[in-house]
Amino acid sequence: MSHALPPVNWLRAFEAAARHASFAAAAKELALTAAAISHQVRSLESFLGYPLFERLPRGLRLTDMGKAYLGPVRNAFDELSVCTVGLFGARGAVTLNVRVPISFAVLWLGPRLDAFARQHPAIRLRIVSAIWADALPKDKIDVDIRFGHGKWDGFEAALLANEPSVLITHPKQNLGDISALNADRLIHIMGFEDDWLRLYRLRKVAMPAAIAGQGGQLTVDTSLMAIELAAAGMGCALVLRSFALPHVAQGRVTIMPGIELPQPQSHYLVSPTGHERQRPEALVFEDWLLREMAAWNGQVAKTVRGAPARPQEPKRRRR
Repeated sequence: MSHALPPVNWLRAFEAAARHASFAAAAKELALTAAAISHQVRSLESFLGYPLFERLPRGLRLTDMGKAYLGPVRNAFDELSVCTVGLFGARGAVTLNVRVPISFAVLWLGPRLDAFARQHPAIRLRIVSAIWADALPKDKIDVDIRFGHGKWDGFEAALLANEPSVLITHPKQNLGDISALNADRLIHIMGFEDDWLRLYRLRKVAMPAAIAGQGGQLTVDTSLMAIELAAAGMGCALVLRSFALPHVAQGRVTIMPGIELPQPQSHYLVSPTGHERQRPEALVFEDWLLREMAAWNGQVAKTVRGAPARPQEPKRRRR
C-alpha cells in the first residue's frame, strides 16, 4: 500500500516554523538557512494544495488548514520518537529530570519505577520533589507533574488523574458515623484545610465548632505525614484514594466505607509553553506513566465499590 506523504524534511521544516512562528528561528534549530526552510514549507504547501502560513511583516501565522495539520504532524513525530527509543533504546545513557509532588512520588510513582528501569535501562531518572522546586532551573526539568486546577501561566497541562479523597484511620479505631467523629482527632493537611468542611457539608451533617473555625490539634504539610499519623492511631485523615490504598493493603490503615470527597484538583503532566520540543526519552517516560495510570484506574474500578464501569484513562496531550 502506497502512502501519499510529503518528504519528512518538509514536515520538519513546517513543524519547527510553526513552533517558532519564524523561518529564521526554525532554520537555526535545524541547522539550515532561512531560505531553505522557506523553500521546504512552500514545497509542502504546493504538495498539499493549501497555504499553511500567513507571511507577516514580522513572523508567521498559521492558517486554519495549518492549525488543523500541525497537531497530527507533531503527534506523528512524537510517536516515531517514542517508538524508536522504546524499541532501540536511547543513544547512550541519558538522564531525565522529573519533578513531582512528594506524596505522589513516594506513594504512587516510586513503587512503579522499577518496571520503567527494567524496560529502559539507558534512561536514568533524577526525581526532584516539588518541595525542592528551585533545585533545578525550569529549562532543566524534562517531565513535570503537578497537583492543582490545571492552569498555570506559561504552561500547558494534560490531565493525569482526578480522584476523590477517602477517610482513613487506624484499623482498630471504630469510626462509626461521620457525625460521631471527634473534631480533635481530625488531621488537617496544609493547602486542603477546607476538606473536612466540604465533607461535612456534602454529607449534610452538623460541623463541630473546631472544623468550622479551621481548628484541630494536628495540622501537617503532606499526605505522607497524615497517613503516618492515622496509622499510628492519632486520628482520621482525608487523603487521595491512590495514596491510601497501599497502606490499606498492608493493614496499616482502613478506609471508612461509603465516604468519598470529590477533589476539584488533579494531577497533571505540565510543560512550558515555548519553542523547544520534548526530548524523545521524556516522551517515552510520559507514555509509560500514562499506561501505568490507566492500568491503575482499571484495577481501582474493579476493586472499589461504586466505581464507574469504565475507568478514566489519561490521554497524551496534543502538542
